[in-house]
Amino acid sequence: MNDFTSRVFEAIERHRDMLLDAERYIWRHPELGFREYKTQEYLLEQYKKLGYKPVLAGDIPGFYVDILTGRPGPCVGVFGELDAVCVPAHAECDKTTGAVHACGHHAQSVRLLGTAAAFTDKEVLEDMCGSIRLFAVPAEEIVDSAVIRELQEKGVLHAMQGKQEFMYRGYLDGVDMAIMLHGGPNGFSNNTGCNGSLSKKCTFKGKAVHAASPFGGRNALYAATNALAAVNSLRETFSIKNMVRFNAIITKGGTIPNQIADDVTVEGMVRALTVEALVSVNEKINRAFAAAAAAMGCTVTIQDSFGCFPRKEDRNLQDVLHETAHLVYSPELIHRDYPPSAGITDMGDVSMIMPVCHAHIGGSEGGGHTYEYRMTNREMACIDGSKIQAGAVYRLLRGDGERAKKVLAEAEVPFPSVKEYFAAREKYAFFGEAVAYNADGTVTLRYHNC
Repeated sequence: MNDFTSRVFEAIERHRDMLLDAERYIWRHPELGFREYKTQEYLLEQYKKLGYKPVLAGDIPGFYVDILTGRPGPCVGVFGELDAVCVPAHAECDKTTGAVHACGHHAQSVRLLGTAAAFTDKEVLEDMCGSIRLFAVPAEEIVDSAVIRELQEKGVLHAMQGKQEFMYRGYLDGVDMAIMLHGGPNGFSNNTGCNGSLSKKCTFKGKAVHAASPFGGRNALYAATNALAAVNSLRETFSIKNMVRFNAIITKGGTIPNQIADDVTVEGMVRALTVEALVSVNEKINRAFAAAAAAMGCTVTIQDSFGCFPRKEDRNLQDVLHETAHLVYSPELIHRDYPPSAGITDMGDVSMIMPVCHAHIGGSEGGGHTYEYRMTNREMACIDGSKIQAGAVYRLLRGDGERAKKVLAEAEVPFPSVKEYFAAREKYAFFGEAVAYNADGTVTLRYHNC
């Protein structure tokens, strides 16, 4: 290393104990999306010890930290997610909430802290231009839609996930590009992108009667189960190349067993690799739901919210991260261009307005979001990951920021502004009654925006 990269790595090594202690604390205190206040308070204390002054979101968890070099140049954003997932069967979950960091977000928070530690070396900053904005963001996982809707109704939230909300609030204004490291296979890797999503809430309404005399009733539960069966029959029409997925659960199945259910709610998520595939498949699903409701003489209200946009990866940013990874690992631990993932992330939304790289670092075993997930290599997840992430930021901004400027010059971003991005989200949303019974005996189905 013939530049200050070694100094970046040394700064992280000096803060090794702080980083590994943070990993254990956050792992042992998991919190679900938009409720990560204990995690936030712990991290704020660590950032202040490093000499930083975080800017809090205030009415939701989350904050950002600006690191200024004192010279003009691009701004690089770095993300770390605060939230856990709900896996009540996990041995180390919070016994009250079921929360556990079975997706490794706690280690992301540590890597973000490690990046902050790296740039406490003032000589390193003097060798750089531009600025760095570190984002500690809430709620990447959509765990509890009821909490999200309640916050939206109160006017606190304007989106469903943390990065989207930070975009809406203007916290990403002035940021030119962004990177982050998620948990993944052993070593360092990246894939070529991931799915986007639409979230659904469908409320079936029928007519309740006593179960002993069901003749005059209209069974909303049967309408819902028929709808799910109809979608299952459609699955062979879903494109394999677009990695289409649909999963749903019945969150309200009726009131009492000896009454024909008249109020049933199904919530689910559609995933696909392109926006076009998302919209097309979602229309088929809505048609199936509307037709199933009509078949039972019921109605259904469909509420579709755009979840995440598919993630678009920037090749130049990937180059910088991979070059840095080669300073930490031997080639057999570095993997490039894995196929796209069927998973989703609101980093996809960030990729709609700026170039991003969402790479992966090992350190865990067991399926994500399952009771088998566990940390097996804290050194790799926390220390190595911090070095790669911070080292990449340094390489982007060192000197006159030539690498960052190359990223900007060659980037292809779908939306030129945050305003246009949010307009697209509204375009793909839908809320309405999908079945209308007409006076002439006909039935009208409406299941998308006309």
